[in-house]
Amino acid sequence: MVLPLQATTSTYLTCMKDSKYVLSEHRLISKIGMDMDYLAAPVFVTLALATLLLRLVLRWRVGELCHPRLPPGSRGLPLFGETLEFFTASPTLELLPFFKRRLERYGPIFRTSLVGEDLIVSLDPELSTRVLQEEERAFQIWYPPSFMRVLGADSIIAALGPLHRHIRALMLRLFGPESLRLVLLPDVQRSARAELRSWLRLPDVEVRAATSRMIFGVTAKKLISHDDAASEGSLWKCFDACTSGLLAFPLCVPGTAFYRCMQGRRRVMKMLKEQLGARRNEPEREGVDFFDLVIHELDKPESELNENMALDLLFLMLFASHETTSIGLTVILKFLTDNPKALQELTEEHENVQKRAGADPDSDEITWEEYKSMKFTSHVIHEALRLANIAPVVFRKTIQDVQINDYTIPQGSKVMICSSAAHLNPKVYENPSVFNPWRWKDILEPVGGSKNFMAFGGGLRLCVGADFAKLQMAIFLHCLVIKYRWEAISGGTMMFYPGLRFPDGFHIKLLPKD
Repeated sequence: MVLPLQATTSTYLTCMKDSKYVLSEHRLISKIGMDMDYLAAPVFVTLALATLLLRLVLRWRVGELCHPRLPPGSRGLPLFGETLEFFTASPTLELLPFFKRRLERYGPIFRTSLVGEDLIVSLDPELSTRVLQEEERAFQIWYPPSFMRVLGADSIIAALGPLHRHIRALMLRLFGPESLRLVLLPDVQRSARAELRSWLRLPDVEVRAATSRMIFGVTAKKLISHDDAASEGSLWKCFDACTSGLLAFPLCVPGTAFYRCMQGRRRVMKMLKEQLGARRNEPEREGVDFFDLVIHELDKPESELNENMALDLLFLMLFASHETTSIGLTVILKFLTDNPKALQELTEEHENVQKRAGADPDSDEITWEEYKSMKFTSHVIHEALRLANIAPVVFRKTIQDVQINDYTIPQGSKVMICSSAAHLNPKVYENPSVFNPWRWKDILEPVGGSKNFMAFGGGLRLCVGADFAKLQMAIFLHCLVIKYRWEAISGGTMMFYPGLRFPDGFHIKLLPKD
């Protein structure tokens, strides 16, 4: 039922010749030739279109005759594939119905077609781990063209080999352990305290939007020295539009989420390009942000970076550094609102940190060592990320034939890893769709990625900002529960499209503690 996209023309023609379902093109053309004298033009056009459609359907259906050892599956409708079902909203924390139905019918490895791409889908923890761990050996990075249109063709997610490692090392100069401890920890604390004080003046706070703006403000200053609050959040609004359209159906016409997404990207890239030109024309100065570091790399003789790579890198870092964290915090506050026992234990942990010897009882300042001691907070964060499945799918492409169980995944095949299958595996997590942070007391928390926890990817592509994201969540929770309480006002319904969204938001009222 599927002819892999990597199949050559000669292979396809051989399949077509061998299939008993294929019409003889020679006979069909001869017949049309004999009848041309008395066929009216509209009839001929209709016949030609019908012939083209028939050939498309035959091409769609005949591929399984050539690759009998491919995993089972279906390509769905011509052109559309199974895309519409994939994007159908699901209101539960369980495995998406799209995946669940195919798991029951085909098993944990199957074929499908989404957004014009033939895919091998892995719900199998062993295969998913193998795909991530064998980066640059049997697999390499790949994302659908619609993703790359948003994130940039020269983004780090498309970089391979030494170039990828070089850019990653550059990013770690901002998000590495030393910078987290000495620079970002105090910056995050100041931002969280200021944000929460501003919430007290508001009758209603939509948590995702508010925390997204807060986190974006921190990263924008560190990356490009941009004060988004002074511009009334104009840059953040562009990225917020990109976020809503990244996992939308890639229809770029006015009024669609994807169109707004692309418009947001164009505005951001124009601003970054103008800023790059202005910076390079300034007198030489001491490096004060990540932009200066990038420009220094660009100006090196025989630099591995070019201007497009640099701009796409800045765009990706601004995009990724705030969205995962803001969704994670919104999910955490929703779960804590619904679970007073977890909120009580979390609060007690932070109050104990507050009572450290010699501390100012009115201060919420914490040290690196105190942050690292917050065990239950870490359990809450990992449990929320497990259930939220913020990065629902990961893509790769085979660079050689891969054997898995009784199947062959041919060279050039696109592979989609479903991280939620690992996060909701009942063999690993008891009652997997239930929020239970205490389960992590008996599970070794992943330092990086693992086959059972893929919230930040894994292998060579493990998210560079993973530790920064967890730091921001923990510090915000500390500042929140020490001085404040909150009441849920409205919203809070979680939906997967397949990415997690709060269609009605999650609105709260922040109050000072009595």
